[in-house]
Amino acid sequence: MVSSIEEDKKNNDEQVIKKAKGRIRNIQETKKSKDKDHNNNKKNKNNSGWREVVSILKKCAETGLITFASLGVLVLGGVMYHKIYKQNVLWKMEESFKAEETLMLARHKDNTEIMDAHLWAERPHQKILDKIVTGKVKGKYYLLLGEKGTGKSSTVMESISRCGGEDCAIVDCSSDVELMRLRIGSALNFEFFEDYIGSLFSMKGPRESTPMLDIERAFMKLEKILYNRRGKTKKPLILVLNNSHLIDSSLVELLQQKAENFSCSGMLTMIFISEDYWLFEKMKTLATRMQVINFEDTKMNEASKILKGSRLKYFHKEVSDEECNKIYHLIGGRPQHLNHVASQKDMFKAAHEIIDNEKLWFLNNCALLGVDMDDDVLEQGKFSISAMLLMKELVEMDKRRKYTKDSTQGTNADLIEVSNLPHLPLWRARQVMTRPDYIEEYDKLNIFTIGKDCQVRADSVPMMRAFHEIASHPAFDELLSESIDRISEIESLERTREIVLKDLVNGGEYQIKGDIIRFQDNSDGNNLTARILEQYNDLHEGERKKWWKRRLDSYNSNSNTSNSKDH
Repeated sequence: MVSSIEEDKKNNDEQVIKKAKGRIRNIQETKKSKDKDHNNNKKNKNNSGWREVVSILKKCAETGLITFASLGVLVLGGVMYHKIYKQNVLWKMEESFKAEETLMLARHKDNTEIMDAHLWAERPHQKILDKIVTGKVKGKYYLLLGEKGTGKSSTVMESISRCGGEDCAIVDCSSDVELMRLRIGSALNFEFFEDYIGSLFSMKGPRESTPMLDIERAFMKLEKILYNRRGKTKKPLILVLNNSHLIDSSLVELLQQKAENFSCSGMLTMIFISEDYWLFEKMKTLATRMQVINFEDTKMNEASKILKGSRLKYFHKEVSDEECNKIYHLIGGRPQHLNHVASQKDMFKAAHEIIDNEKLWFLNNCALLGVDMDDDVLEQGKFSISAMLLMKELVEMDKRRKYTKDSTQGTNADLIEVSNLPHLPLWRARQVMTRPDYIEEYDKLNIFTIGKDCQVRADSVPMMRAFHEIASHPAFDELLSESIDRISEIESLERTREIVLKDLVNGGEYQIKGDIIRFQDNSDGNNLTARILEQYNDLHEGERKKWWKRRLDSYNSNSNTSNSKDH
């Protein structure tokens, strides 16, 4: 019994021990699991932080690659756009010389197709201009000089029409540099980078500040075209500058420099068309490859063709040779005048109206003002007198050549010599006028004209006839003499100066006896005496200064004495 109790107790103790060990084991396992979980949690935390860092780095790398790829595409696209744009500029500029007709060319074509070929009056310079436009003559640039209406532009346009306008461009010049920039850009099909998208992301630089720089950039692009054409063809491009006498003088230098460079290469020929002499005078100083072609009034045969062709165009009527000769003798061979007369129903009346208009134009600009001229219009008076003196000299020369005053009669020799107006060398004309600076203004007003040979003559035959009518007026010489005398009086008054002597302010007076000057001051009775030399004008400047110093000291001492007495 006792043994069984002990066994039971022993078993109970073992079970208690087992349970205790199990609890201890469970506690240990729980602790180990907690430690393990804690370690795992710590590891997981460390791993999760690193994974976040790695994911952020991956995202940054991905974003950077996308950004760099976008920038690369943008840069590549910008470079390609820039290259294509610059090449497109050259393509457009090259296409501007390939146009078959311009607006002026189309107008010229419409006016000339109506006439028959045998009625077209070919000018003497037509053949050389045909060779220039077709490229057979190169290595130079040309200045076409002549009065208004002599057919300069028409002759050039005829040559351009014969070659179909190929490799030709025309610029109608202006006195405004900004307008010249636009017109040169329009003729060359150059936008001056105004349509460039890249300008949206950049500020304008100094090079875009003036039209002169834009024109320079246009010609720089043109140089690239000429360089590319060199290997393809030897035919030069033609650039015509119509009415080039209107160009600003600062721009003339730039254009002439380009003309010199382009003509040297033989790849571009520039043609300047001018009505005024000043452009020739300015360009001559720097010209090495310039050739001047002077246009004058047509002779009788050419004038008859122009008159017959224009009359046939406007009225579909023939004009007899006798009528052509009378019209030619009346107004000369200026194509502008002949076309105007042919467009009127009564040709002789229209011819006399041209003469009257020229006379009125001359008097409106250079009428004499006579003896009642105001001193405020002195410059205008000199301008008019100079013109009248030159006009009078030309009329006297014309009379010496035995020109008839009758506008409807004359021998055949007279008819042939109508266009050969009397002329003076430029230096002699300036001597006659006594003013060298007015002649260019007369040329601009189309009163007198100056040719490339520096000969001054009346602008046209109608103007010369107007000179005769003005000079033949009975009161002309007297009015001219009165105007000259009035100008001399005004100039004399302007040169006169008034001298006020302080010694005579208080009623004093001078008494001159021989070489003695005695001053009497009536206010205080004091006398001042000074001896001067007989040849005072021959005194040395230093002696004069000493004399005036002594004179001033005497005057000051006398003034001080009188003041002390008053006190």
